[in-house]
Amino acid sequence: MMDTIDPKTVKVGDEVHVIYHNPHTPTVANVAPAEIVQHPKDPNKVALFLHETFHTIEDDDALFASQETAEAAFQELYEED
Repeated sequence: MMDTIDPKTVKVGDEVHVIYHNPHTPTVANVAPAEIVQHPKDPNKVALFLHETFHTIEDDDALFASQETAEAAFQELYEED
């Protein structure tokens, strides 16, 4: 099982890593650092700031505490044996 962070427990200022799928090329994915920030439209929520863009955090998003754990999950999900 992957070692992920519960999206409900993150706070503004937390640094996380995610497996990011390129929206222009959905078959391309990589590990990327991101920051938890105040949601720009809802002061009671937080958002993911990734590639200079705000992203709503969904309950099924996989957030990782370190690049190493994100890369291990990436290997588990995408690398062929």
